[in-house]
Amino acid sequence: MQNIAIQVKDVQKSYKKLDVLKGVNFTVERGSIFALLGSNGAGKTTLIKILTTLIKQDGGTAIVNGFDVASKPANVRQSFSLTGQFAAVDEMLTGRENLIMIARLRYLKHPRQVADDLLNRFGLTDAANRRVSTYSGGMRRRLDLAMSLVGTPPIIFLDEPTAGLDPEGRIEVWKVVKELADGGRTVFLTTQYLEEAEQLADRIAILHEGKIIASGTLLELKKRFPPAQVEYVEKQPTLEEIFLAIIGKKEEL
Repeated sequence: MQNIAIQVKDVQKSYKKLDVLKGVNFTVERGSIFALLGSNGAGKTTLIKILTTLIKQDGGTAIVNGFDVASKPANVRQSFSLTGQFAAVDEMLTGRENLIMIARLRYLKHPRQVADDLLNRFGLTDAANRRVSTYSGGMRRRLDLAMSLVGTPPIIFLDEPTAGLDPEGRIEVWKVVKELADGGRTVFLTTQYLEEAEQLADRIAILHEGKIIASGTLLELKKRFPPAQVEYVEKQPTLEEIFLAIIGKKEEL
């Protein structure tokens, strides 16, 4: 268990008569990037809300950093940061002021130094004294990620972190995510961009109709795909082809 950052066993969640999660099971190793894939409505955000103590599951258990999310939510909240689908930044403040505010809320010593270190790490030093309202989408996302790292939480939840970003901004975020894992953080990522999971994830799980229907490394998932037909060259399946084949859908995401 010491090497397990997140453990989910038979987690269930329903809204009135709609069963969203029907017994979800998986584990996430410390220091790894774990990608959860699924179509709209598959339950990805619901699962993240359970793991981050925003809502309670109806059944099953979820352990985050060694703490049960239901019985020890305060301990769980001290173990992670959450970056949602939309940047949670104050546009009237500067980039530096946003970071200083979060550092003070976390009761950290030397909040200005904390802010300056993160601005430098995320390539925002030149824009530090500009209002966030003047930032590009990629810059806002980097600032949002920087704010998530104030206080060095060991687990980072990223709920579709590159939604709405242009390709350049998406690549910037990918670089940051890789650096987080290289530094020993655990990253739990939900995404609809299959290339994103292909580029970043150590392990991938596919959530479909409330259950995990496949999980493993990219190589392991490729082995579940029918062998490539050889004509002149062998065509290896993309993660998108694997995903669609596993969930039994032919339409594009």
